[in-house]
Amino acid sequence: MEKRKKGDILGEKEFYEKLIKINPDFLEVLFQLSRIFIHFRNYKKVLKIDKKVAELMVFDGTSYYNLACDYSLNGNLGKSLKNLKIAIFLGFKNKKYIEKDPDLENLRKSKKFKEIEKLLSCHEKFPLSSC
Repeated sequence: MEKRKKGDILGEKEFYEKLIKINPDFLEVLFQLSRIFIHFRNYKKVLKIDKKVAELMVFDGTSYYNLACDYSLNGNLGKSLKNLKIAIFLGFKNKKYIEKDPDLENLRKSKKFKEIEKLLSCHEKFPLSSC
C-alpha cells in the first residue's frame, strides 16, 4: 500500500464497510477491505473477508492461496495446508512465490510443508496430473 495518512485509510475503510453492508457480495469492495486490513495487520478480519471471497470465487486458485496465507498468519497450519493444496489443484503452482511469500512462513517452518513440496514437484514433472 502506498504511503498515505492513517486517516485517509480509515476513511476508505469506513466507506467500504458501508458499501459492503449494502452488498455483501461486492468482490471489488471485499478486495479493498482485505488490502486495508492487511495494512493494519488485522489478520482475523482479513481471514473473514477472504473466506467470503473464496465462497464467491469457488474455482479460483488465488482465493484459496490467500486463505492459506491467512491461516498461516493466524497460526492454523492445518487449514493453511489444506487451502494451499486446494489452490495448487485449482492451478496456483508458482513454486518460487510459495517458497518465498512471507505470509506462508509459519507453514514453511512446519513439517507439514513437505506435503506441499512433494505436490509441487509432482506438478513440475506431470503438469496435467492431479498428483
